[in-house]
Amino acid sequence: MNPEFWQEKWQKKEIAFHQAAANPLLISWFNQLALAPGANVFLPLCGKSLDIHWLLAQGYHVFGAELSEIAVQELFAELGLTPTVSSAGNLLHYRAEQLQVFVGDIFQLSENTLGPVAAIYDRAALVALPDAMRQRYAQHLITISQRAPQLVICFEYDQVLLPGPPFSVDSFEMHKLYSSVYSLNCLEKLDVPGGLKRKCQASEIGWLLTPLQSEQN
Repeated sequence: MNPEFWQEKWQKKEIAFHQAAANPLLISWFNQLALAPGANVFLPLCGKSLDIHWLLAQGYHVFGAELSEIAVQELFAELGLTPTVSSAGNLLHYRAEQLQVFVGDIFQLSENTLGPVAAIYDRAALVALPDAMRQRYAQHLITISQRAPQLVICFEYDQVLLPGPPFSVDSFEMHKLYSSVYSLNCLEKLDVPGGLKRKCQASEIGWLLTPLQSEQN
């Protein structure tokens, strides 16, 4: 999947993946990360998610990475924020109050550019990437976040019935991607009302990823 695919989605407003409310699994389980008030939370491939609105309302500082500048401009506008925009290497850096978003290829985002984050919230990033990219993506997040804990929300469904995105990421793959660094806890599995894209039965699953003790030392 190339960047032009997502750029075109935003240009044509084909953004059915954009939810109309904060994700229920986020609201139910984010406290499991046990973050300090005002902690930095990183959202990869964040779009203009209303999850960001919810996190900001809880007092967290949100750092995002997003390919589409259109999505980022709309995000700040919908929040009523006027960002300052600067360059950060090959990325653009949008910044205002508690919110910062890096615009461009997430693989160009380095640990030094991102800075310290207390946790990662991944709702629509891992499942947006084809199988060939997910291993690279998972390792990149581990590196730039210095193994920060994660709340990851995935879909599980019969990939034969629907080509994706979003792609199906099952328990086996989650463990393959992350179990060398994290302890994985499946928090909750919810049926997707009406099926995924109204085409096939699917589940939405929340995972808590806690760094293994040996990785923290």
